[in-house]
Amino acid sequence: DTENFRLFLDLLQPGFFATSEMLEESIEQNENTLFLRRIKEDMKDFEGKPLFLPRHVLTPAYALSNPERELYKKLTEYVRNQYNKALQSDKKRYIGFALIILQRRLASSCYALWKSLIRRRDRLKEMLETFDQSKKLTPKIFDFEETEEMSEEERWQQETLWETLSIAENREELEKEIRTLEDLIEEAKNVIDQEVEVKLVKLRESMKLLEEKSINKKVLIFTEAKDTLEYLVKKIKKWGYDVNFIHGGMNLEKRIDAEKIFKTETQIMVATEAAGEGINLQFCHLMINYDIPWNPNRLEQRMGRVHRYGQKYEVFVYNLIAKDTIEGRIFKRLFEKLEEIKTKMGSDKVYDIIGEIYNEKDLPQLLAEAAVGAKTEDEILQTLEFKVDEEFIQKIRENLGDTLATKHIDFTQIKEQRQQARENKLIPEYTAEFFKKAFTKAEGKIRERSRDLCAVDSIPFAIRKIAEDEEFRKSFGHVLRSYPKITFAKEVGPQDQDAEFLTFGHPLFEAVLEWVSRSFNADLQKGAKFIDPSGQLNGYILFYEGQISDGTGSTAGKRLFAYYNDSRTGAIEFIQPSILWDLVESSKGSGAVDVETLKTKTQSQIISSLRDYQKELQEERNRQAEIKEKYGIKSLEKLIFDLDKDLVDLKERERQGENVGLAIHNKVERQLKYKENKKELVNLIQREKSLTISTPTFLGIIKVGSPQVIQDEFRKDVQTEKIAMEVVMEFERRAGRKPKDVSKDIGPGYDIKSFDDKGNVRYIEVKGRKGIGAVALSKNEWFKAKHLAEDYYLYVVWSTENHPNVPPPKIIRDPAHSLTPKEDIHYLINHTEIEEKAE
Repeated sequence: DTENFRLFLDLLQPGFFATSEMLEESIEQNENTLFLRRIKEDMKDFEGKPLFLPRHVLTPAYALSNPERELYKKLTEYVRNQYNKALQSDKKRYIGFALIILQRRLASSCYALWKSLIRRRDRLKEMLETFDQSKKLTPKIFDFEETEEMSEEERWQQETLWETLSIAENREELEKEIRTLEDLIEEAKNVIDQEVEVKLVKLRESMKLLEEKSINKKVLIFTEAKDTLEYLVKKIKKWGYDVNFIHGGMNLEKRIDAEKIFKTETQIMVATEAAGEGINLQFCHLMINYDIPWNPNRLEQRMGRVHRYGQKYEVFVYNLIAKDTIEGRIFKRLFEKLEEIKTKMGSDKVYDIIGEIYNEKDLPQLLAEAAVGAKTEDEILQTLEFKVDEEFIQKIRENLGDTLATKHIDFTQIKEQRQQARENKLIPEYTAEFFKKAFTKAEGKIRERSRDLCAVDSIPFAIRKIAEDEEFRKSFGHVLRSYPKITFAKEVGPQDQDAEFLTFGHPLFEAVLEWVSRSFNADLQKGAKFIDPSGQLNGYILFYEGQISDGTGSTAGKRLFAYYNDSRTGAIEFIQPSILWDLVESSKGSGAVDVETLKTKTQSQIISSLRDYQKELQEERNRQAEIKEKYGIKSLEKLIFDLDKDLVDLKERERQGENVGLAIHNKVERQLKYKENKKELVNLIQREKSLTISTPTFLGIIKVGSPQVIQDEFRKDVQTEKIAMEVVMEFERRAGRKPKDVSKDIGPGYDIKSFDDKGNVRYIEVKGRKGIGAVALSKNEWFKAKHLAEDYYLYVVWSTENHPNVPPPKIIRDPAHSLTPKEDIHYLINHTEIEEKAE
């Protein structure tokens, strides 16, 4: 429904699409960047593979032990007696809450019930001491439904109040209820002391079963009650597991710390619903619901902690349910129905809309009625019965959006952006090398582990001091005491999903970065010396940060620029900043350097580069402005014009005696608002289009010299390289591809991007030799080859001295994984291996 969609967009951006036709045009012209959100199970990557792997929800029902059954029977009898008495008074509503809480506590654990009963008994004893027969108890009235929307800690506080409510009208009734509670407390304590709680046994069994399916042996256990959480943590520790927890009494900062500890140190996490708020646990794929929340949406949120974007493994969820309690039988029937729907639909997406499927059933209300016996079990189970036929499935599909009519989405632009992101992705070897050197310089120790992993057993004082700063913690979070498993690469093997991904934004990485900045920024200005193994460079490289701002004061773009000043010729030219990775550090001093003179000589170059960058950004800003003018301003003008027509009609009716003053006032107010919106939008567009160059910031300087002896493999000959590039470009054209020379672009690590007619790209590094011989890949080239894998090609052109009769290039696909180079400053590949491995 285009009109409804337009109205929806009008809520997001008032007045931006005045008519359905404008909305249609924006979609047709590919000028609308809004996408339809799908159920996550429908989402696929660019190769058509599901983004979310299946989840398996298992509900093995268990039978209570005899002592548990006796406790359940006595508690149910107590609850229903109290409820029936409440029916005779005006306290039905609030006493029901108190009794429901007791049943929920027992459904969670005997320990939670025991603690709840003790609190209730102690409160009633206090009431007994001050009981005045001339006054009736008048507890506050609470809204049960409102508590479901409270934060977890607030909900616990509310429930603790409910636990203490009583319908006793006199001292005798109060004393009798206290005796009943004493009996129940003793029964609950016996179950705990005798260790006959079957659910605990099933928990341990489930943990072992899940361990067999586990990739990293991590299991997340959910419960609703804080008492149960504390009890489980103690039990699980006794079983020999490392365990930590999250609950609603912890602030977000502590929860995030707990998440990190679970990821890096412990095997088990016990959590309440608080783990569903702002916490990302997708490194874990195994979950146990020790108790089931009465609100089905909370069950969905629990699963969403592990079944989410970034989860690389199938998710297994165990629900522990007692089959011989009314609540257990209700939940068992609910999961059976969900499984039936899942089978008919052929998808497990039903678990994402449990609340929607059971929306009309009011599950919390049914469970509450079951707890106090307001309805019979048969009546409640009958309410959950419905026919899962084609009509029902069709309705569910409609609720899921499966039948929404949508336009074809052209993914071409997205694919191009994805390709660019892949090309520009930060290579982990860079961050790894930087961090290791800096951390060691700060007197930290890094322990190398297998599979390119590392460990940090302690944090040096200088880094800890930075990390303890309040502003730093607000920005990046806590730095832990140790990190037993660190990776610098986002993609890791199954057994290393618990490794801490160390890169920009991680608190430890940022603390080290800040330490480097504070300690060595001044040294950047002084400079350093490097050696160019190829012997091509002999001079200075100056580094600048250039920034473009818009009229709103925001940064439109920021880029790193580098300029090479050749000491032999005095020429200044732009050079890729990543050239640093191809150079070798030198310990020799560089002598006195007139940095200011060099900066003056590069001034015109940096301004020229910034102007080119400004033009690049200006094109995109102009494109965005055209869209805003085309739809935003045009829409607002139409709305203003329509209101003009309405006002003319209304004023005519007013002259004829109709009472339309209020309507006129409202339309005038609306028109003034639209005029103000238009004025603001015009002003905003102009300011966003107004781009200015900020003064470039000088970052540092290096001196580059040549080695005393240049190895043949490292030596670069300009003419040879030029011929090799010509040969490869022509070869690609003849193969039906479209090659593009990117050798001068900022640090790609390859010379050519070559596209076929399907949009597939080859990243080609070209190496030329006058005769036949070994070639060398620089660090930057080798890292890119590893990262781009099968899309990266090495083209070796031999015998360039025979130009124009140069033989076709030797082509090696994925050199980083198909060759075995000798690492000697660069990566040396001998000519025999090139001959053997070439396609």
